[in-house]
Amino acid sequence: MKNWTGYVDELAAVLNALVVTDSAGVEIDTNEGFVRLKRMVEACGKDRRRVYFVGNGASASMASHFSTDLAKMSGVPTEVFTDPALITATGNDMGYAESFAFPLKQRMVEGEVLIGISSSGNSPNVVEAGKVARQLSGYFATFSAMSPDNAIRGMGDLNFYIPAKTYGMAESGHAAMLHRLVDLFK
Repeated sequence: MKNWTGYVDELAAVLNALVVTDSAGVEIDTNEGFVRLKRMVEACGKDRRRVYFVGNGASASMASHFSTDLAKMSGVPTEVFTDPALITATGNDMGYAESFAFPLKQRMVEGEVLIGISSSGNSPNVVEAGKVARQLSGYFATFSAMSPDNAIRGMGDLNFYIPAKTYGMAESGHAAMLHRLVDLFK
């Protein structure tokens, strides 16, 4: 088992290995990636459009947390699909893969932003929500880890990927990255 310093060093290494790609899979400068995402969010705010967040488990908690933080710091309306009744009813009636896609179909308009958080990058409901965002001419920003060829990594307009091999490292890394986005609005 690693000591604290080893754990912090591993997290720093994962974060320093962050790769940001565009919709064509072309790697872009990390800082430029965050700036582009900030601009997408700002564009939503100018037209009173929304930024949506989706994720499962700890990523759902992050989606809720950063939806609130981003709305407070940027003034842009945000929405998160973490309501248990919504998730369970949609999952029961339409299948779990539709738990984010269905409400997104009802709400998203052209030019809005979906931020999908998935440690594995293979969560079926995040994948399906990303497909809906693209179909509705929305923007999709992905935050993933683990396998470099995960399902959502190539789906987004912006893809933030860290090579974390455990859920703890992926979740800690994603939290730091999303704090970075929010802090750009200070």
